[in-house]
Amino acid sequence: MLNGLWFGFFLVAAIAGLSRWLLGDDPAVFAAMVESLFTMAKLSVEVMVLLFGTLTLWMGMLRIADKAGLVNLLARVLGPLFARLMPEVPRGHPALGLITMNFAANGLGLDNAATPIGLKAMRALQELNPLPHTATNAQILFLVLNASSLTLLPVTIFMYRAQQGAPDPTMVFLPILLATSASTLVGLLSVAVMQRLRVWDPVVLAYLLPGALLLGGFMALLGSLSATALTALSSLLGNLTLFGIIMLFLLLGYLRKVKVYEEFVEGAKEGFDVAKSLLPYLVAMLCAVGVLRASGALEFGLDGIRWLIEFLGWDTRFVDALPTALVKPFSGSAARAMLIETMQNQGVDSFPALVAATIQGSTETTFYVLAVYFGAVGIQRVRHAVGCALLAELAGVVAAISVCYWFFA
Repeated sequence: MLNGLWFGFFLVAAIAGLSRWLLGDDPAVFAAMVESLFTMAKLSVEVMVLLFGTLTLWMGMLRIADKAGLVNLLARVLGPLFARLMPEVPRGHPALGLITMNFAANGLGLDNAATPIGLKAMRALQELNPLPHTATNAQILFLVLNASSLTLLPVTIFMYRAQQGAPDPTMVFLPILLATSASTLVGLLSVAVMQRLRVWDPVVLAYLLPGALLLGGFMALLGSLSATALTALSSLLGNLTLFGIIMLFLLLGYLRKVKVYEEFVEGAKEGFDVAKSLLPYLVAMLCAVGVLRASGALEFGLDGIRWLIEFLGWDTRFVDALPTALVKPFSGSAARAMLIETMQNQGVDSFPALVAATIQGSTETTFYVLAVYFGAVGIQRVRHAVGCALLAELAGVVAAISVCYWFFA
């Protein structure tokens, strides 16, 4: 899938470049395309410098949380909920702890760190699978919730914005929180309908209703604020939550007699190993996107969408953020490349860049997750996983665009 997508970027760029040369009498297009290759290769290394620090920091913090028993505590707290949503998984099964840790990594926006944990969780669920080639209900629910990208603290989005010079990297905190809540809710409800889960069970409602009421009240409060106040509140809560989680992990670890420094270093080593493996992928995708932009193909496609939106009488400012949305279901690295490219060309705090950042933080690489997670355990029949995951993806994109008009328009 990624082979075809990456080759397609270069093929479309080549066709667009030839068209501009032969039909538009613009031979300089090839110089621009070659220059974009070197520019994007350099940018990839610059992005990686900050990514190294971000992943090592948060993998270290997650290890402290794990050693302090926070993951096991969450697994016990969520046990009654999992018993209703995943009734075929026995209470206390190792898969539940791994699922909780995976959700924690996703909630912190550490998608690269969440993947290896998620693969372990999928293998643990596979041990309970009576039909090894067919996805179980628990595996589908786990995958769809992963694909819905529940992100409570999108630290990697903050990192990309900081790297591109944003004066306030956390400005998109609340928009991402609201958009990712919408995608996760749609994903959960769609699976519940397909699997006939008892979402109206008193235990399930006891978990979900307080969160829903809190989110509803929070949105009502936000509705009373001006755009300037919304931006300021998003920045405050983003930074406060970020530092608060760090202090929670450290204090809990220290009180539990965890050697916080040593465990942080061990976790940071894991983060470093994860980060260093990403550079080739980042170079590959950023260069492909750069060539696509330099050839004029990307602008041509966006102009067509923009014309349709104008024909319908809608505002077109979000159109320049759509490349991130269009490639996100297929490749996280391609979506990151599109996001970075949008921030560079439109401005890091431009409306399209803010929409693209919100989309990136509230959606997931649906087809990639399907291929990796199910492929790792030999699942061939995925049943309703694709439909539910794509529905959650669509909900996240629509919610991200809508929320950004509310906050930043």
